[in-house]
Amino acid sequence: MRTENQIKSKINEMTLQRRSLESRLAPLAQDDPGRQALDAQLTRLDDMILMLEWVLNEPVGKYHA
Repeated sequence: MRTENQIKSKINEMTLQRRSLESRLAPLAQDDPGRQALDAQLTRLDDMILMLEWVLNEPVGKYHA
């Protein structure tokens, strides 16, 4: 199990990666062949960041009553 600081550090690292991807995507045209791969990487990165944020802010209580 990772500590809260390790998770926050990983989120920060991934956020920097997301900014880098976004800056690489910005100059590309919509029909550029490289854009599709970068979009897929960005989507995966966003999903991983969301999962880590969920771990940090884990819901309290029971899902089923």
